[in-house]
Amino acid sequence: MILQALNKYYHRKCEDRDPAQRLPAFGLEQKEIPFLLEITKAGELVQLVDTRTLNGKKMVAQIFRVPQGLKKTSGVAANLLWDTLEYVLGVDTKGKPERVAEQHAHFLARIEALSQSAHDDAGIQAVLRFLGRLDLAQLKAQPAWAQALEANAVMSFRLHGDVDLVCQRPAVVKAALNVATDADERLAMCLVTGDDAPVERLHTAIKGVWGAQSSGANIVSFNARAFESYGKTERQGENAPVGKAVAFAYTTALNYLLRKDSGQRIQVGDASTVFWADRDSEFESTAANIFGEPPKDDPDRGARAVQALFEATQSGKLGGLDDDNRFHVLGLAPNAARISVRFYHCLPLRDLAVRILQHFSDLEVVRGPNDPQFPSLFRLLASVAVQNKADNIPPNLGGAVVDAIFADASAPYPALWLNAAVGRCRAEQTVNYLRAAAIKACLNRQIRRASNISSERSNEKEFLPMLDLSNTNPSYRLGRLFSALEKIQEEASPGLNATIRDRYYGAASSTPVAVFTTLLRLKNAHLKKLSVGRAMWFEKLLGEILSSVTDFQKHLALSDQGRFALGYYHQRQDFFTKRSDNSTSTTGDN
Repeated sequence: MILQALNKYYHRKCEDRDPAQRLPAFGLEQKEIPFLLEITKAGELVQLVDTRTLNGKKMVAQIFRVPQGLKKTSGVAANLLWDTLEYVLGVDTKGKPERVAEQHAHFLARIEALSQSAHDDAGIQAVLRFLGRLDLAQLKAQPAWAQALEANAVMSFRLHGDVDLVCQRPAVVKAALNVATDADERLAMCLVTGDDAPVERLHTAIKGVWGAQSSGANIVSFNARAFESYGKTERQGENAPVGKAVAFAYTTALNYLLRKDSGQRIQVGDASTVFWADRDSEFESTAANIFGEPPKDDPDRGARAVQALFEATQSGKLGGLDDDNRFHVLGLAPNAARISVRFYHCLPLRDLAVRILQHFSDLEVVRGPNDPQFPSLFRLLASVAVQNKADNIPPNLGGAVVDAIFADASAPYPALWLNAAVGRCRAEQTVNYLRAAAIKACLNRQIRRASNISSERSNEKEFLPMLDLSNTNPSYRLGRLFSALEKIQEEASPGLNATIRDRYYGAASSTPVAVFTTLLRLKNAHLKKLSVGRAMWFEKLLGEILSSVTDFQKHLALSDQGRFALGYYHQRQDFFTKRSDNSTSTTGDN
């Protein structure tokens, strides 16, 4: 299913209206070529061209479409009409002259084999003439030679006066696309298309997955007997036969989606997540804005993307042709020498939009003026990590959260998210906006799921974004109570460096009976320091909160600790919320 969708996306991108966004045809790839050997048809060197330009502090080479490179191993394997300086010119740069000579011989042999079927192509004949009478002294006189030699740089050929490289000439492209197989090469039914085709033995490496090998890793690979099918020992790709054309298509498409400047990928914890659709859609390029961290120069980009999605859903813009336009979400994570599929979802764009909006609706909670209305996944995950560092985000958490978002509106978020959020609240004695949003979302998903299947909490209503005076849940009320007691202490002793939260929050949120009797006794001394009117208002508030609390529990379960934290946060925010004179609030006047 995944390979089929990527294969379909590849063929769509090959016909992209924007030439810069088109993917290379089968047998070709996009490659940075730092240096070009510009030659005449007679094989004479004109110049060694440096294609690099300064981008910031780094020199970036020009990208060309070239014949697909071979998968390099410890052996010798030459690419067609492009490769490193050692392969192309046979010049030793690492003190291994015998190996370099073998590399150059392989490089020359591939061109000679190509010339047999394209003997009348001027570009191929010019390259053969150039290599046949290679003049190193002339090359060393070129200004760019020293840098190319030092880096053993990748280089290719271009005829003087041409725009395209020699390897881009029709005869070479035709040879690169030639899928004729050797007599002993096996044909098998491609698992993706169902057609008989030559099987790709080694699939192109997938690059750009965070945490995987820098040289790339594979989704389809077999390198040990334990992974091989019976009777297909050491046949690698034949264990999961994928045609050469399809293998090229899905790897090219996936590498395109994972590229550095891709607008269709985000990093969610350890899961590199990419988005694409069956047909052209504006949402393809905005999905990453919705979930990704906005750039510093445009902090509102994510909020605008979510708002646009809200408006598109309400106006019916996602209907019509987009109704059956299926959207794909793929999460990949490193796993030794391979890439593991962390999650994959494929659903109509309209359903996807509904689930994304439900996610932000679950997260909605009263916030301060500087808190983001639609927090990114990165911020949400980092807020529940030790020291708020991305490196400390619990493994697999990001992928599990995304999986829940796209699975179903009532699919529960991972218990690890609630556990981590509650744990950080206790460890730091702070319930901030992002943690409160995560806790509310997790609890509401639990309640929604419980309402669909009979349980003891099936009658519990979902939490509101703001303070809910009608919520009689004991744990929620105890959180409100703790917030009220802290507020009393703050007003009685202005300028305190530490409050009861710094000393008692952890115990109050887990073992209420051990703390609240003491706190209720201490609050009497604090009330005596307040004005009579203010003290009476607080007494009335405490009475309202405790009206439905019959006893202090000995221990609160994890979900109840979340309710405690949410009650504390709601009540705390309500104390500092300005309201009109006729509004209902627990905020009193001094």
